[in-house]
Amino acid sequence: MQWARRPSQPRPAVWARRATPPGAFLTSCPSGCPGRRALRCYKSSSGHRPDCGLRLASHRLPGQRGPRKDCEQVLTHLSVQRKVSASTQNQAKSALLFLYKQVLHKDLPWLTEVVAAKASRRLPVVLTQREVRDLLLQMDGTMWLAASLLYGTGMRLLECLRLRVKDVEFSRREIIVRQGKGNKDRVTVLPENLLAPLHAQLEKARVLHDRDLGAGLGEVYLPDALAVKYPTAPRAWGWQYVFPSPVLSDDPRTGKRRRHHVYEQSVQKAVALAAKRAGIDKPCTRHVLRHSFATHLLQSGYDIRTVQELLGHADVKTTMIYTHVLNRGGRGILSPLDAL
Repeated sequence: MQWARRPSQPRPAVWARRATPPGAFLTSCPSGCPGRRALRCYKSSSGHRPDCGLRLASHRLPGQRGPRKDCEQVLTHLSVQRKVSASTQNQAKSALLFLYKQVLHKDLPWLTEVVAAKASRRLPVVLTQREVRDLLLQMDGTMWLAASLLYGTGMRLLECLRLRVKDVEFSRREIIVRQGKGNKDRVTVLPENLLAPLHAQLEKARVLHDRDLGAGLGEVYLPDALAVKYPTAPRAWGWQYVFPSPVLSDDPRTGKRRRHHVYEQSVQKAVALAAKRAGIDKPCTRHVLRHSFATHLLQSGYDIRTVQELLGHADVKTTMIYTHVLNRGGRGILSPLDAL
């Protein structure tokens, strides 16, 4: 039996025109710019290519359509043909805006006036305390410690993996989150049950760091050009990652051989595998642990302002989404069926 190949979805003509090699726009982004990661994740995770065609903006011939027409065509294609969610549409718009401003150095004031797609209000997936316990029991080692920190502190995944040794305060039972979402610092709680495992993790990291120093390496990436201001800081123990990678790698920005932190997809895969082994039917990702942290704090009677500060939300309205757990059953009512 011969299977017919499903025809591929048509793409806008603007995506078919390509003047530079794929991915070349990333090399044009300023080094250390936070938008580099956003564009890279957007291109790899969704399969969309916001750089295609738009790179022709600086090489257009007279009479060709301008960037406004191309951007509108790309955004329309995503919403009509691809039928992507509102968050994906807004992500594409942000990627286009960053591309023109930071890479092509062109000001497009009309792009900021494009109405953003209205996202549907969804309740977050939350695990019960029993489900969290069963999930963590299926993990061990570094992955267990990272997942336990996500649930015990409410940190985001990259905030956890980018944690430095100097930002763990054992005496005050707190963790300082540096350069979180919105480039803001905050303080969160350090669970007492993780004090001993964290000490053991730091001992393993110290062994790796001493080995790297003996080999003439041992440098770590520092943000905001701190390595220029403090030349010895990249080798200092306090600046090392709590979760260093087991392998060395070459920094694509400088070419230096360094030890980065644990790859984030390693934790994501470990959490997904543990949820499958624990028999959890809910969609379980690493961010579900952060949702569960906030929900269980509210269930324990903590003030919503306290939870807001621990999560690092700029607006309390973002934290208010977790208050649905305070309602017993369906909005806290007694079903008439139960009264029969």
